[in-house]
Amino acid sequence: IMVLKILGILAGYVIFVVTSLVFFNLTAQNPHADPTIGYAILTTLYGAVSSFLSGLVAQWITKGGDLNINYILAGIIAGFATFSLFKSEGNHWTQIIAIFIFAPVSILGGWYLLRKPEKQG
Repeated sequence: IMVLKILGILAGYVIFVVTSLVFFNLTAQNPHADPTIGYAILTTLYGAVSSFLSGLVAQWITKGGDLNINYILAGIIAGFATFSLFKSEGNHWTQIIAIFIFAPVSILGGWYLLRKPEKQG
């Protein structure tokens, strides 16, 4: 079970990181450059979807029954973003949205998978 928890957290984080790298490479944007408002909104929406999926996959792999795995994943996302915030130069907008939006949304991904379906009729 511990192996599944570690695998779930790693898979969730890898999804988050790889999709972020792909996004910035496809858009040919520097994540530490000043963004336009439109690009910042697009990045936030894309990152929120990516974070949601990372949390969902982490929960699906671990089948934990609670959000503990998602809290750990969110802590890792926010932790690395905080580390990058203090170590990188340029605009820190991507780290800020990772800490305050992407990390919490990864918890929502796990919650979505765990929620009980409502009884019909």
